[in-house]
Amino acid sequence: MTTLSERISQSAFDGSKLRVVLMLDLEEGAQQQFLEAYEQLRNQVASVPGHISDQLCQSIENPSQWLITSEWESAPPFLAWVNSEEHVKMVQPLHSCVRDTRSLRFSVLRETSNVAVRAPEPAKSRLQANPRVGDGVVRHALTFTVKPGSESMVADILSGYTSPAARVDDRTRLRRTSLFMYGNRVVRAIEVQGDLIAALRHVSQQPEVRAVEEAINPYLEQDRDLNDPNSARVFFTRAALPAVHHVAAGPESEDPEALTRHALYYPAKPGFGMTLAKMLARQDEEAADDPASPVHGSTIFQRDDIVVRLVDLRAPIDRDPLVSLGARGPRKLAVLRRLLDGDVAGGLTTDRELAHFLARADMDLITDRRAHDA
Repeated sequence: MTTLSERISQSAFDGSKLRVVLMLDLEEGAQQQFLEAYEQLRNQVASVPGHISDQLCQSIENPSQWLITSEWESAPPFLAWVNSEEHVKMVQPLHSCVRDTRSLRFSVLRETSNVAVRAPEPAKSRLQANPRVGDGVVRHALTFTVKPGSESMVADILSGYTSPAARVDDRTRLRRTSLFMYGNRVVRAIEVQGDLIAALRHVSQQPEVRAVEEAINPYLEQDRDLNDPNSARVFFTRAALPAVHHVAAGPESEDPEALTRHALYYPAKPGFGMTLAKMLARQDEEAADDPASPVHGSTIFQRDDIVVRLVDLRAPIDRDPLVSLGARGPRKLAVLRRLLDGDVAGGLTTDRELAHFLARADMDLITDRRAHDA
């Protein structure tokens, strides 16, 4: 059995408080404009469910460097807000002031207050109890839809490009890119060792990648202009599909070549995407404890009612459909059925229905590229 300390794990579902740090580099002379725009937004942010507090800070050394820190009751309400259409529209007035941004999110493990002015003790359940063990890899995904009827052309374009150089700089490199399609929906999952933002910028600047992005532009359901920074920013903000949970048995516990990667698509019932992602996360935590489980590791990506579960399997996906789906155990399949969109879930009461749903949920692999030493 894998112990907690041996697991590779990250999660937005541990219930701990969240600290968000947003570092900004403003355009020259835009300080007052930025402050006025922030003043207009602060009351809207304060009313978001789960929000506790915000601080806006300006560097004492470089007036163009600003910092926004915010505290949240937990990660899920923050993720629901930052990935919402409301947030996309809310922050638009700030974009013209900002040259560069970097966002960091942290679970709160411990708090220390001034003994002379001691604040009430926080509930223990709101602090992460134990540190998680990472593998130095950041996982992220993008998803977007293409015009119906263009799927085969888009698949050809997305599978035929030359991979960009894996090395970004001395501390950042691309490890793996896995691209899948479900009908007219594209999901591109990436793994980066080091700085995710630096890697995304590196990829976007590569001629071969730029050519692919331009080639699929006519087929996108959401229009974009990659030569317009605001248009590109809005598109990729809406396309972001964050990793909300990752778990694996351990970094050296399996030969990667012996594993098969699948992406399973779970269209959630409206309003139940986060609940579904949490249910799958609990199932995969249990699988990581079981050396006999065919699931070596999984990453769950979720935004609104779109849930994608990327799984690395030790056995064929149809050998144990319930485990492959993340629904093994008493009543777990019934729970899954209640959380899925009714048009997709069907009955799920017979082995045949289960096999049919698994085959449908298993997204079409377009390309899976791994750096030579990843």
